[in-house]
Amino acid sequence: MPNYKLTLSYEGTRYRGWQKQGNTGSTVQEKLEGALSRLLAEPIEAAGCGRTDAGVHARRQVCSFRTAKAVDCAQTLARLREVLPEDIGALSLEQAPPRFHARLSCTGKTYCYRVRTDETPEVFSRRFVLPYPGRLDLDAMREAAALLTGERDFSAFCSLKNMKKSAVRDLRRIELREEEGELRLFFAGDGFLYHMVRILTGTLLEVGLGLRDPTEMTAILASRDRSLAGPTAPAQGLTLWEISYGK
Repeated sequence: MPNYKLTLSYEGTRYRGWQKQGNTGSTVQEKLEGALSRLLAEPIEAAGCGRTDAGVHARRQVCSFRTAKAVDCAQTLARLREVLPEDIGALSLEQAPPRFHARLSCTGKTYCYRVRTDETPEVFSRRFVLPYPGRLDLDAMREAAALLTGERDFSAFCSLKNMKKSAVRDLRRIELREEEGELRLFFAGDGFLYHMVRILTGTLLEVGLGLRDPTEMTAILASRDRSLAGPTAPAQGLTLWEISYGK
């Protein structure tokens, strides 16, 4: 069966996350699969590269799906753009190698968390940023971030109480960028646990406010205790930014 790679972007405000669920039809995956199934006149199941939470956005989300027969990518992409909701955008569609799988073939993900540090209201980006007016100690936050990067057990930064799989992840980079009236935190790694980026963000913000010492990060990691880390930052500030394949 022909295999396809589809790249999407979406605003996650009104969705219960990426993954379809039995108790709601309001997920990105369900909207996408419904649109593809109608267009191609066959049941389509799409595998996403990651499961964004309710309210989380995606600048780039890659998914893969198979069809019973080959389709015209340009024509299907144009039709898909017409039928998808306005807050889900189909960016590209191409035939993929037979063994390609959006999640299993993925080698890295980058998330961006946006924090509005200016006291002036920014109405046009309110669905994508966390209002957090005040002075943050970025040097202290960078010191803490350096202690969090690397291949480590991130159990303390995961909301799942009973982890059945390994909580070891390679957090390759945490970068803090100052924009006009805004702080952007970029997290790049081979994969992320449930709520991991949002808990990392909440913890780093506490460091920035002087509520925690940067050196606490080592003890928090070693404890594997969720209660010792900071709060889970709200969903609206988080965006799945980029997906990597290959080395």
